[in-house]
Amino acid sequence: MGNDTGATALFDLEGVAVVRVDRAEDGMRTVHLVTTDPAARACPACGTFATRVKGLTVTRPRDLAHGGSAVAVRWHKRRWQCREKRCERGTFTEQIAQIPARMRLTERLRTACGQAVVDGGRTVVQSGRDLGPSWPIVMRAVRAFAQRVLPPTPPRTSAIGIDETRRGKPVWRQNPDTGKWELIADAWHIGFVDAVGGRGLFGQVEGRNAASVAAWLAARPEDWKRHVKHVAIDLCATFRAAIRTALPDAVVVVDCFHIVQLAQRHLADLRRRLTWKQHGRRARKGDGVYTVRKLLRRNKEDLRPEQLTLLETELDHMGTYGRQILAGWQAKELLRDLLRLAAKHTRTHPDRSAISAARHRFNAHVADHAHLPELATLAETIDAWWDGIEAYVTIGITNAASEGNNRLIKLDARCAFGYHNRENQRLRSLTATTRRARREALPA
Repeated sequence: MGNDTGATALFDLEGVAVVRVDRAEDGMRTVHLVTTDPAARACPACGTFATRVKGLTVTRPRDLAHGGSAVAVRWHKRRWQCREKRCERGTFTEQIAQIPARMRLTERLRTACGQAVVDGGRTVVQSGRDLGPSWPIVMRAVRAFAQRVLPPTPPRTSAIGIDETRRGKPVWRQNPDTGKWELIADAWHIGFVDAVGGRGLFGQVEGRNAASVAAWLAARPEDWKRHVKHVAIDLCATFRAAIRTALPDAVVVVDCFHIVQLAQRHLADLRRRLTWKQHGRRARKGDGVYTVRKLLRRNKEDLRPEQLTLLETELDHMGTYGRQILAGWQAKELLRDLLRLAAKHTRTHPDRSAISAARHRFNAHVADHAHLPELATLAETIDAWWDGIEAYVTIGITNAASEGNNRLIKLDARCAFGYHNRENQRLRSLTATTRRARREALPA
C-alpha cells in the first residue's frame, strides 16, 4: 500500500500514514491507515523487535472530526510473532503512542474530551455530545487530563481562606447491627483557597467539623505550613479551633463581609421585635418603619441627603421604638467606620490609636443603649472575635476568594444538573476554580 503524503500531513497522527480516503454515498469519509513507527513492532513484554509477520488485522479507533465532520478510521496493522524464545507473549499486534493496545479512541480524542471539561468549562455530557464518546469515557479522560495539568500539591502562599459550601442533601444509612442511622455522605464541603495569589481552590474535605479541617491542614508539607502566615475565615468557631491546632503560628483574620452581615442581621431582628411591640403585627404599607425598611439596609455614604432625612424623620415620628431602631442603625454604621479603616490601610497605615478610637465609639454607643439585647449581643460577638477583626483592619486580607470560588462551584454544579459522585465533585470543583490561574500561567 502506498502512502498519500498530503493526506497523511492533513490527518497528522504520529506513527501512522494515510494510504487512501474513501467517501460513501452518504458523504461519510473512511480514512485507511498503516503503521510507520518502527517501534510498533517491539514486543510489549520483552522489548525485542519482531521480524516475522503472523497475520493482518483491521481495527476501528475513533478520532477527532476532520474538515468539519466526523471520519471513520480503519487501521490496517500487522500481527507480529516474537522471536525471543523465553518470552511468554508469543504474538502481538502493533501499537503506537496515539493508539495503545486495546484502545478504541485515539489519545488526542481522549485529551480533547478531558480538555473540553477541565479547561473549556463544558460539562461531561456536553463534551460527549460534541466529540462523540460516552459519559464514562469522557469522565475517565477528565481524570487523566486533570492529573496532568493540576499540581500534585498546593502551591505555597502566605494566606489561605477557609469556607464551606453545600451540595445537595446528606445521605444517611441505617446500621443493620445497631439500628442507628449513620451519616455516610455529608452535604457540606469545606474548601481551602489561595486568599491572596488568585490561584483558586487548593482542596476540599467533606464534613463541617474541626477534625476535618485540622486533618487537611496537618497533611500539608511542613514547608507549606510554615509559609502560611494568615488564614481568613468567617465567624466560625469550628474553623478557628482547627487553625489553632494545625497552624498555631498563623494569624486568624475575620472576613469583613460577615461582620457587616452579622450587624445587619441584628439590626433586622431589632426592627422586627420593636415593630411587633408597637403594632402587634408585621409592618405594612403606611407604617413609618415600612417606609424606611430598605433604607436601614443601606450604607450611610450611599444615601442621598433627602433619604437620610427621611430615615431619621420617619423613625423619630414612631417615638421611642423608632429612635431605638435608629440607634441600631447607627451602631451598624459605627462598626462599619471601624472596618473602613482597613480600606485606607495601604495609604494611611492606621495606627492602634485610630483603631482604638473607632472601637471606643462603637462600644460607647452600645453602652448608651445597653437595654437593647440585639446590640448587646453584637458587642459581645465583636469582643469575642476582636483579635481576628483587628487583624483584618491592620492587614486588610479578606475571604473574598472563597466566596468567589463557591460561586464558581455552584455554577458548575448547576450546569451539570448536580453531582452524584463526591470524588468527581471535588475534582470538578478543583478544575473549575483553577482554570483561570492555569490559563494565565501558560507561556505567551
